[in-house]
Amino acid sequence: MFDQNEFKFSNSVVVVPLLAMLSIWFVYWMELRFQTNFNDFGLYPRRVSGLQGILFSPFIHGSLEHLYNNTLPLALLLASLFYFYRDVAFKVLLLGVLFSGLITWGIGRPSYHIGASGIIYLLASFIFFKGIFTKHYRLVALSLVVVFIYGSLLWYIFPMKDGISWEGHLGGFLTGLVLAFVVKAGVPTVKKFAWEHEDYNEEEDDFLKHFDENGSFIATSTEEALQESEPLNFTYIYKKNSEDSNK
Repeated sequence: MFDQNEFKFSNSVVVVPLLAMLSIWFVYWMELRFQTNFNDFGLYPRRVSGLQGILFSPFIHGSLEHLYNNTLPLALLLASLFYFYRDVAFKVLLLGVLFSGLITWGIGRPSYHIGASGIIYLLASFIFFKGIFTKHYRLVALSLVVVFIYGSLLWYIFPMKDGISWEGHLGGFLTGLVLAFVVKAGVPTVKKFAWEHEDYNEEEDDFLKHFDENGSFIATSTEEALQESEPLNFTYIYKKNSEDSNK
């Protein structure tokens, strides 16, 4: 982990979300092109063979609507993760996929769980809670944006609707929360003015020395000298043009 002096743009902010989008759309295109179904590669709870779904299930989607609904949130949240938390982004992503998948494998219903929505809940949860924990004003603002845009997703960590893997959503949400606690991310130090430091001494402040105890301005010796000096006189010399002199 390295110290961040400021938030900086890097290639990963664009490359990682782009690769993620291309991957899930390519897998869906493969299913259509070859008239096949990759659901068997999904995560099946409490089956040893179902553990393969921890890796493969985020790339598999059951319908075009399912794929479309996951594409934009996945891209935006990945971009936010790699921009604001670039030093720990890969760690959060890899550990998040692993542990959210294991939670789903442990508590899920006996069915194939597919889709990238678990990762979306992972990212939204981590970005929200990490911003609150760091108390950095820009990260807190990002947390509020996540709540404003994706706050309604919270309801889907409960069994609200048939056909939706609420277990995967819950696994992602809980994993993001835990990672926000345990993963140490370097964030920029908020710059403080001189008077905000604990060791600030008003008597040593060069600016405050220009004012007395009543707040009146005190002229320095240099300023007094300038005020007492004689006014400057400017002398203008008019020089005739050579053509005018020949006339």
